[in-house]
Amino acid sequence: MSSTRTTPGLVQRSAGTIRHFRHLLHEGAKFLIVGLIGIGVTNLVFIPLHGPLGLGPLTSVTIATIVATVVTFLGNRYWSFRHREGAGTAKEGVTFLFLNGVGLLIQYAVLGFSNYALGLTTKIDNVIAVNLGIGLGTLFRFWSYRKWVWVPPDVHLARLRRGRHRKGRPQAVAAASAPAVGGVRRCAGPNGPGHPA
Repeated sequence: MSSTRTTPGLVQRSAGTIRHFRHLLHEGAKFLIVGLIGIGVTNLVFIPLHGPLGLGPLTSVTIATIVATVVTFLGNRYWSFRHREGAGTAKEGVTFLFLNGVGLLIQYAVLGFSNYALGLTTKIDNVIAVNLGIGLGTLFRFWSYRKWVWVPPDVHLARLRRGRHRKGRPQAVAAASAPAVGGVRRCAGPNGPGHPA
């Protein structure tokens, strides 16, 4: 008899897991397409800067990544994660740039290690190192953007509720310290602010 009760719950959990996995694949595919465009932009900017223009590898990858960041922000915001909630363009933009900066540090680490530790300094070595760094940085970016920049609507709503609760506390404290009126002290009691405790 208990097996008939367990089966519908198991089926519902399995269906939920499959839906979550399909959603993750869908988001991941869009993120991958935007990322490939970003890699293309990075290479289109990096190669001439580091080659014919003669800039150093770290300077070239920094400029290339800044250009690619603009492209990938727009692609991710308005296509890959458009169904998710952002914190508003300014806040999500700052968070995106910060996390992209961490991804850039990952690229720097790979390129710097290749150049300075391994001595692989040819143009093709640098292009390979840049693209390996982009790959590792992209894994970090996908995880971090989903966690902190563009979150599911239910997570966004929960964060807003926590924020309202924190914002509401100073008002309750101010009401608790209000002077007594007519001999009855009014404070933020169980019935709310202004009611007798």
